[in-house]
Amino acid sequence: MTERYLLAFDTANEVIAIGLGELRAEERAVVPVACVEVEARRASNTQLLPRIDELCASAGVAREAIACVAVGRGPGSFTGVRIAMATAKGIASALEVGLVGVSSLDAVAWGLWQAGERGRALVVADAMRREVYPVEYRVADEGAARLTNDRVVKAEAFAEELNSTQDDSQTPRRERTMPFPLEQNDAADSPVPASAAPSPASLLIAGDALRKYADLFEGAGTLAPEALWAPTGAGLLLAVQAAWRAGECDPFDAARHDPAFALPVYTRLSDAEENERTRLARADAALAGKRGSKHVTMNDTAIANARANGEGIAYKPLDACHVAEVAALEAQVMGSDAWNEVLVADELGRADRVWWAAYAADPKMPLSAEAPLVGYAGGWVVDGDVQVLKVGVSPAWRRHGIARALLARMADDARNLGARTSSLEVRASNAGAQALYEALGYQSLGRRPRYYSDGEDAVIMQGPLPTEVLKAVPNGTPAFHAARREGAMPLPLDEDNLSSPDERQGQSPCPTGGDASFPGTAVARPLILAIESSCDETAAAVIDGAGALLSDVVASQVDFHARFGGVVPEIASRKHIEAICGVCDDCLDRAAAALGEGRLRWRDLDAVAVTYAPGLVGALVVGVAFAKGAAWGADKPFIIVNHLEGHLYANKIGLPDFAPPAVVSLVSGGNTMLVYMADWGRYQVLGTTIDDAVGEAFDKVAKALGLGYPGGPVVSKFAAEGNPEAIAFPRAMLHSGDLRFSLSGLKTAVVTYINGEREAGRELNVPDICASFEAAVVDVQVAKARTALRETGAPTFCLGGGVAANPLLRAAYEKMCAEEGVRLVMPPLASCGDNAGMIAEVALDRFREARFSPLDTDAAAHGDLEEPY
Repeated sequence: MTERYLLAFDTANEVIAIGLGELRAEERAVVPVACVEVEARRASNTQLLPRIDELCASAGVAREAIACVAVGRGPGSFTGVRIAMATAKGIASALEVGLVGVSSLDAVAWGLWQAGERGRALVVADAMRREVYPVEYRVADEGAARLTNDRVVKAEAFAEELNSTQDDSQTPRRERTMPFPLEQNDAADSPVPASAAPSPASLLIAGDALRKYADLFEGAGTLAPEALWAPTGAGLLLAVQAAWRAGECDPFDAARHDPAFALPVYTRLSDAEENERTRLARADAALAGKRGSKHVTMNDTAIANARANGEGIAYKPLDACHVAEVAALEAQVMGSDAWNEVLVADELGRADRVWWAAYAADPKMPLSAEAPLVGYAGGWVVDGDVQVLKVGVSPAWRRHGIARALLARMADDARNLGARTSSLEVRASNAGAQALYEALGYQSLGRRPRYYSDGEDAVIMQGPLPTEVLKAVPNGTPAFHAARREGAMPLPLDEDNLSSPDERQGQSPCPTGGDASFPGTAVARPLILAIESSCDETAAAVIDGAGALLSDVVASQVDFHARFGGVVPEIASRKHIEAICGVCDDCLDRAAAALGEGRLRWRDLDAVAVTYAPGLVGALVVGVAFAKGAAWGADKPFIIVNHLEGHLYANKIGLPDFAPPAVVSLVSGGNTMLVYMADWGRYQVLGTTIDDAVGEAFDKVAKALGLGYPGGPVVSKFAAEGNPEAIAFPRAMLHSGDLRFSLSGLKTAVVTYINGEREAGRELNVPDICASFEAAVVDVQVAKARTALRETGAPTFCLGGGVAANPLLRAAYEKMCAEEGVRLVMPPLASCGDNAGMIAEVALDRFREARFSPLDTDAAAHGDLEEPY
């Protein structure tokens, strides 16, 4: 039988650990072939793939012989974990093999075992912010057993806790045995010394947190040698073998280990979410989100968005202002088992609690009207399980999928707090609720006799937390604009689209069609798949050699950022990791359909391209790492693209004959600039904003008005009904004599006007404010563009960026170009915002020029358009 191998790696801290092992199915063994550990020093994304390639080459293991990929899921550095996870997803997707996730801390524990250490062990990983991730183990001859679950805690507090509980009678809370030692080969470092076991009463401490906090833990036990503080390649192989023998994974079962469902271990929410929970738990702060505040006109941008989109229901974390409404609904639906206001209020703000609420967001209601609460759900995260405490829905709003959606959001937060399972109690007579829970993967474990106040029994149910994904939809379609989260727990009114990891067993891990091979005889080569992840859209597109976009899909994160009034970088990075496999799978599916083929695989492509700069660096890292992994796995060239150049090329979409020279206005949430495009690849930046970008100003004005996020479309909608001359807002730098822009002063003037009107007790004329603000923006943009055209003599003017979709701006540019006698080229509305189609257009030119990039390429927050590569 042909030898098959496991490739495992981890970058959760400052060390890159890689292990290559031979898989032996009969013994369920992973025999180490080659392992390496390298100090990364924050260069994991540049070193990981070259090291993998080098290790495989030195061991004589071809890509095609890799039957499974394993990756350290953390906990550890968020960026480090995502680099390994995204790379692993790319490799596994391209090779069409399964992806198994293992704990980075378990890999350290198994490294201790391999080194001959025995007894109680503690692994403490650095969590930054003077915090640590501590997990205790029993390391015995038969293997390493985990005694505690993942959590995050202040280093000093945990050291005090540890020092106060060091006694031989301590009983572990929970134990998961990892049986059977690794099958050893004849390597010199393989045998385990039988005499190396320390005294069972001692505590051996390892983990990279010791580099910072060794002095805190020295009194609690013996510090392991520094070489054992980080995950090792052998430790990763051992961890996979243990899970294999425990029945928790099967490296040969690719369908069971779909790369899309592998997620990092975080143990906490993003800073923005944690701060939000703290603020919403205080009634005085929560009131700032209710009508009457001088800052906003409604309680949340999520509700504003739901109203604007006509969705009917809005979901957001429960705040203290709505505790009384929850208690009232509790009394209505829970009877004598209802919690009162005090009990509900006591739950909010606790670090181990998750509470969400649903509101009826009727689009016909006035902006200032409160959206009534129609549902709520709360859970308690303890020992890796989220115990569902409450789920209640107003009788008038049942059968709208609200309970399902609330559980989905609670599960999402609980997962980020370290939960891996969910449990609950439900009345024995409530067959409908039990059917819902069973559909979500819960199973009955037994009964609690006379659990409820009226003496009825409770059925105890438990199940895995379902995995949520972002839905990829074709760019520019109505479905794109209404895209919402869906997956294992779909949103309301989507009851027929239930999918869970269990239900996907037996399906291909790369669901890009049937068994038909891809002949590609009539395809215009090259075929290139491009990925865009610079901000809050996960996008992919396939282009052919004739320049035709065979597919162009986008998964939007807007709902996740709406309640913050802007993009939260950490949330964006997390969502890219969750979405990227599904987006690329769907992109390949649609391209295959466009070609009339049954299947299009990564190996059928000619290159893989990705946006590398500029943008949110954490978001870019995910796309770059995934694309590099896929390029390596498929053995295809790798191409990088400057995001801003992509916006220039977007003008080719729908107008293939467009060519420079031209002046381009790039206006988006992060950029405002005028560019002279002498030729493709030859650009001169004529002027940029000195502070805020146009899109950022729109978002901030919309937030001040309580209109929702993103601000551009909603401000434009109200502006169409207002008087642009009603308020004399400033035209900053209109007569500056150069081509620079400034939006900060205008934004401040609008916010100051809004606050002044509220303080005076006058009702805001939202249409007039929006129209006057928009007119001030457009006047400056058009005036500067006219000057740029006259100075350069360019015969063509074109647009790029999300704000290029603004109807007033497009109309003003059309009028200006007619007056100046120049050609106006505008990208389709769907190609104005971030999309992968424009990245694919650039990549096609780079491919023809044979401008490929090495696998040590990294993402960059900033990129020079004048020298894009």
